[in-house]
Amino acid sequence: MGFVEGMLNVSWFPINAHRLYHLIAVFCLVAVLLKITRLFLRRSEAIKILKQFPGPPTHWLYGHVHEFRQDGTDLDVSCSWGKVYPYAFPLWFGPFVPFLNICHPEYAKVILTTTEPKDSFTYTFLIPWIGEGLLVSDGSKWFRHRRLLTPGFHYDILKPYVKVMGDSVNVLLKKLERYSNKYDESVEMFQQISLLTLDIILKCAFSYNSNCQLESDTNSYVQAVYDLCHLTNVRLRTFPLHSDIIFHLTSAGYKFRKSCKIAHHHTEEVIKERKKALKDEKELSKIQKKRYLDFLDILLSAADEDGKGLSDEDIRAEVDTFMFEGHDTTASGISWILYNLALHPEHQQKCREEIQDVLSGEETMDWDHLSKIPYTTMCIKESLRLCPPVPEVARKLTKPIKFPDGRTLPEGFLIGIAVYNIHRCEYFWENPEVFDPMRFSAQESAERHPFAYIPFSAGPRNCIGQNFAMNEMKIAVAMILRRYELAVDSSKIPKKVPKLVLRSLNGIHLKLKKLD
Repeated sequence: MGFVEGMLNVSWFPINAHRLYHLIAVFCLVAVLLKITRLFLRRSEAIKILKQFPGPPTHWLYGHVHEFRQDGTDLDVSCSWGKVYPYAFPLWFGPFVPFLNICHPEYAKVILTTTEPKDSFTYTFLIPWIGEGLLVSDGSKWFRHRRLLTPGFHYDILKPYVKVMGDSVNVLLKKLERYSNKYDESVEMFQQISLLTLDIILKCAFSYNSNCQLESDTNSYVQAVYDLCHLTNVRLRTFPLHSDIIFHLTSAGYKFRKSCKIAHHHTEEVIKERKKALKDEKELSKIQKKRYLDFLDILLSAADEDGKGLSDEDIRAEVDTFMFEGHDTTASGISWILYNLALHPEHQQKCREEIQDVLSGEETMDWDHLSKIPYTTMCIKESLRLCPPVPEVARKLTKPIKFPDGRTLPEGFLIGIAVYNIHRCEYFWENPEVFDPMRFSAQESAERHPFAYIPFSAGPRNCIGQNFAMNEMKIAVAMILRRYELAVDSSKIPKKVPKLVLRSLNGIHLKLKKLD
């Protein structure tokens, strides 16, 4: 007889075992019923609130989830709804999770000019990997980290990265030679560009030369980062896997935990070794005389007015966050820029002529070149408008808000800001589906609503690394166009699909012609 059964059978215990088990079952049932009741009460309250905002019909069980397909049509569906409901409309993820999906710059301005935290429903799956870094933190912690990290993106710090980026692009250019001048074949560029941006971020984040562009299959850390990005996308798009219990029991959950362990161990070891190396180098200026400063140097040296720096846990979180944000999003941006230029050869050629004129026979870009390619920069911005790397961002309200037309939302409500839709808002973009770089001429840009173009978000929680990303995109695009002529593979037209970043369901396939 076990201990519990023995206790239940003693004469002084007032309830026998059978009755106790019955009471436990009743208690569990009541708890479940109370939980379901609360969910339905919250649903009823949300429905009342969202009556202010007309939207597409919703299924009582699926909400709008059945509209979210893997075939690349999600964005088309969302855009079609945005035309019917041009300011905002409700989106339901199942019967109990509503978002207000914003697709107008004036509405976006109300949200993005605050420091409302990122929505945990969207970003919670990243936390086991990246921790509570700048991407997901809020309140005083976010303010402190943002203030401490901002000096890491000053142009004095970014300058030496230009050479690092150029060296990595040269590795890619050499790799691409094997695919060039094969007019009946194309190369899938998203994978190639992802390895490029991962190579760059590894070098700029903590001076780690992984050689991942050539040895991606043999480097455990590189493979772990790839697996973590992929598995997070899979989990986000597979609703049963939103449950921690279900995900934990799957092979994907096991692989995710294993990859997290590898990534964290690598980051921790790099931090430990760097702290040891910097022990006698108290000032950044001393370090900078020996080599360029990387992101880890900035993190280890950052301190507030009280002299208090970041903990090892905070440093690891920020490095892992930078690894995620700094390679996947930029890979998306560069890949779609190359595709759009391949799709529009007249703009591609104008960019090439501008780049050749600026470089004047030089092999790579330097800091001064970045400001001398205005037409190429306009083409990059136009591609980021049509194909924003992050097609939607999410927020959770910490206080009630009121929109310009008087409609309101209470504290705790979830907001989706449809960047992809806003970039196609017909009130602000004439012929929005047309690729027209002149939209970003100085005059056009000055007259545009400041929240009509937000590829790096906007307001106080905008992307802290946007200048880093723009420099990287300019260097990669310029050096690729100088070496290769790009053409679309008409048999493999990419299908846009919004995951954590904007990807193509079938890859981005381009034909390459090597130039003399």
